[in-house]
Amino acid sequence: FRAMVFGERAGEMIARSISVIKLSLGEPDFGAPPAVRDAMREQYDGRALPYTAALGLPELRRAIADFYHERHHVDIDPRRIVITAGGSAALLLATALTVDPGDEVIVADPSYPCNRELIRSFEGVVVDVPTSAATRFHLNAELVDRAWSERTKAVMVTSPSNPTGTTIDFDVLKGVCDLARFRGAWRIIDETYLDLADREPDGSEVRSALLADPDAIICNSFSKFFGMTGWRLGWAVVPEYTIEAVDDLATNYYLCAHTPTQHAALACFTPESLAVCEERRQELLARRRIVVSGLERIGLPLEVVPNGAFYAYFSVAGTGLDAWTFCERALEEAHVALTPGRDFGPATADTHVRLSYAASREALTEGLSRLGKFVASLR
Repeated sequence: FRAMVFGERAGEMIARSISVIKLSLGEPDFGAPPAVRDAMREQYDGRALPYTAALGLPELRRAIADFYHERHHVDIDPRRIVITAGGSAALLLATALTVDPGDEVIVADPSYPCNRELIRSFEGVVVDVPTSAATRFHLNAELVDRAWSERTKAVMVTSPSNPTGTTIDFDVLKGVCDLARFRGAWRIIDETYLDLADREPDGSEVRSALLADPDAIICNSFSKFFGMTGWRLGWAVVPEYTIEAVDDLATNYYLCAHTPTQHAALACFTPESLAVCEERRQELLARRRIVVSGLERIGLPLEVVPNGAFYAYFSVAGTGLDAWTFCERALEEAHVALTPGRDFGPATADTHVRLSYAASREALTEGLSRLGKFVASLR
C-alpha cells in the first residue's frame, strides 16, 4: 500500500522539522462530531463494556437502517446490517463470503488496492479491467461482459471511487448489477464515500446501489462522512439469506466490533451531528474547487472532475516523469506528499497521481503553490 509508504516518508521528514504538505492519505482533518467524542468519553466511566453480538449493537443497526430510509429512501431490515471493525472488515467479510480458490473477481482499474489483496488472500483471481476518463474510470456492462469468464464469481465496484473521486452513473451501475445477477455472480459495492458525494454530472442526486440492486452486498464506514478514521467502525448490508454465514464469519474473524465505539457511534445520527457532517461535506466541496482550479492553473488539468470522494486523479504524462518518480521528487524537492498510480492498478500505474483534498484549505493552497513551482522547474 504505497500511499502509506509516502505517508511514512513524509512523517520522517516532518520529524526532522521539514515542512511537508501531506496530500497522500484519505484522512479528513475534522475528527468525529463533538457529540460522538462526548459519548465516547462517557463510555469510560467505569461501566462494564462486554462484547456485543457479532453482528453488532441492535440499536446501532437500527440507527443505520433509519439513516438509509431518511437520507437514501431505502428501506432495510436492520437484521441485514452487520457492524464491522472498520470498513475494511466489511470488505473482508464480503470477500470471505463470496470468494473461493480459483474464483475470478472483476474490478475496475484503477481502484482501491486493498480489494485486490483481499481477493488474493482467499486465493481468488483479480481480473483488472482498464477504465478511462470516457467511463469516468468506472466499469460498465460492456467492459464487464468482455472480462467475463466461466470462473467469474463476483464484480466489485467502488463508488464514489478511490482514487478518482468520481461516481458511477446510476443507470450504468444498474446495468453492471443486472448483468452480474443474471449470470449468477455476487455484486459487492463499496459505498464508503457515498454520503460525501456532490450531485451527478446531470444534476441528479447520487443514489445508493441498493436502489439498483437490493441484494447487492454493500460496504460502508464511519471513517469518511463521520470523520472517524481511527475509530475503526464500519458496516455491511448483506442479503437476508447470508446473515447466518456472515454471523459465523464475523464471530471467527473479530468476535465483535469495539463495544464503546459502537455505543458512541449512536450519537452520529442525532440532528446535531448530522448537521455538523453536512457542514463538513460542504467544506470539502469548497476544497475541491481549490484543487480543481489549482491543478488547471499549474498545467495538470483533471480529465474527470471528482464529484464524490475527496480525491483528484491527474495525469503526469506531460511532465516527462513516470508517476512514481513524480511523487518521489515532489516529496523530496517540493515537500508535498502524493500517491502514485501504482497503488491502484496497472492501467494508470505510471501515468497518474492521486491527491487527497481532505487537508485544510491552507494546506491545499500551499501544496498546490509548491507543486506549481516544481512542475514549472520540470519544464
